[in-house]
Amino acid sequence: MKIRWSRTTPQLALGPAVILTMIAFVGSIAWTIYVSFTTSRRLPDYAIDWSEPLRQYSRLFRDSAWQTSLSNLIILALGSALAIVFGFLLAAMIERERRGEDFFRTVFLYPLAVSLIVTGVAWRWIFNPQLGIEHFLHGLGWTSVNFNWLADGDTAMYAIILASVWQSSGFYMALMLAGLKSIPDEIWSAARLDGVSLWRVYLEIIIPMMKFTFLTCAILLSLGVIKAYDIVVAMTNGGPGQSTWVPAYFTINAMTNKGNLGYASAAATMMLVLTLLVFLPLVLLTVWQQRRKKTGGAA
Repeated sequence: MKIRWSRTTPQLALGPAVILTMIAFVGSIAWTIYVSFTTSRRLPDYAIDWSEPLRQYSRLFRDSAWQTSLSNLIILALGSALAIVFGFLLAAMIERERRGEDFFRTVFLYPLAVSLIVTGVAWRWIFNPQLGIEHFLHGLGWTSVNFNWLADGDTAMYAIILASVWQSSGFYMALMLAGLKSIPDEIWSAARLDGVSLWRVYLEIIIPMMKFTFLTCAILLSLGVIKAYDIVVAMTNGGPGQSTWVPAYFTINAMTNKGNLGYASAAATMMLVLTLLVFLPLVLLTVWQQRRKKTGGAA
């Protein structure tokens, strides 16, 4: 029996990559979940105490720092959603005003070229009362202005959100701009002939037609928020106190500072659960919408 190389060659070529993925990705996830049921400290201990296998998880949910991390995650998610809003507004303005499109698109995309660490350091300077906005405004005579948000636990998280929105708005603008360019010109012409106001065209026609673009942005945003770590380290290093801790920071801190591998693995496993709880519904909604669209188109 002759081997049909035209069919088997792609599978053979992909074989090493699939094996490597299974070992490095799926294997590491399985290892982390297993270690979370052990009492491992700095080094892994693979013996599970079956009298209390959920010891690390019960301790995790009693930890006030973990509860703070979850609260901050919700705040960060809600605040970071503004990046999608600003991205759409920027894309709408650029798309409507074609002149200078390349220039403004480059300007708004520029923050994306800067890493989150650099972004965090730059915004830490901006919020520094001796160097940043507060110092500038005091020089203008507005001495009552207080812009030292990073020193206050009640406002530090909002400073991180502001920096995150600045860094990511250009990325969502590019996605929205691609979605807007896919809208047929006949839609705009028909709306113009009917005398429909511009804001109604966007709210009632354009935005519903771009639902897949918004879902894609929501998926990418949710993944970025759950794994947020770099910008927190660069701007506040979790402070003041524990006011800006997020799950990723909590997990790394449990491993590096506390030297508790089992506890850190439990936190990492819960991060995976959070990712699945957010990611899977959005993906399933996207697939359902696409199938519904195909079914409607076929009908």
